[in-house]
Amino acid sequence: MIVVAVAPASVAAPAPGRRASWDADGPADARPIVLLHGAILSRTMWRPLVALLQDRYRCISVDLPGHGVLAGEPFTMDAAVAQVSEIIDREAGGRALVMGLSLGGYVAMAVAGAAPARVRGLVVAGATLEPRGIWALAFLAFGLALRILPERLIRAVDVELMRRLYGRAVVDEVLAGGYFARGGGVAVTRLAGGRFRALLQAYGGAILVINGGRDFVFSRTEHHFLDGLPRVRTLELAGASHLSTLDRPAEVAAAVQAFEEALDP
Repeated sequence: MIVVAVAPASVAAPAPGRRASWDADGPADARPIVLLHGAILSRTMWRPLVALLQDRYRCISVDLPGHGVLAGEPFTMDAAVAQVSEIIDREAGGRALVMGLSLGGYVAMAVAGAAPARVRGLVVAGATLEPRGIWALAFLAFGLALRILPERLIRAVDVELMRRLYGRAVVDEVLAGGYFARGGGVAVTRLAGGRFRALLQAYGGAILVINGGRDFVFSRTEHHFLDGLPRVRTLELAGASHLSTLDRPAEVAAAVQAFEEALDP
């Protein structure tokens, strides 16, 4: 079972010589959106979406432990929740819309469950599966594969596939923050056994769920995962994959904007 800790309200600036683990784009006085990336990637995966949202919102893209500038810090859910909570306090005035894809979706749910007052609204993409039972074994196996297979090989295959799908310019921008198969593998294994539906129930706020129609795992488990939860909107993007925010950034941006505008102040 994953236990999450609420971060203290006092937030220190990055230590001298250490780069900040987030980027903030858009007007400083605009309503904030905190963006949490998927395993293996980093905060730069959000750049295509941020380009569509930053005129209207303060977009705060975060590196999670084990990724980006935090590659040397092993992922734990407690550490990720504490880090994101601190950034919400520091950069978003203590309350923000929080959006996550895949690993970032699970972290977003954990942040919302641990500190509902910090999360004005929650957007979860590609994370509608409780990683328990046989699914826990699947998470453990995938995470182990990322940790033991040669990272150079994983990266070469993945980057080539992504370039065919999205083009070299987009992929170079998305991967500007690096590629972290080892850190992603650790993070995925540490999701196994988590009770994320309980975290959503503890949150109780408004939720937008996005899945790609070709994400054959998460789109098929969505209904069971969300059953009985209040205040949930869903969006399935036909033809989109697990990386739905890269497949359809304009549609995702429009959905996020419509969701945000309907939230309570």
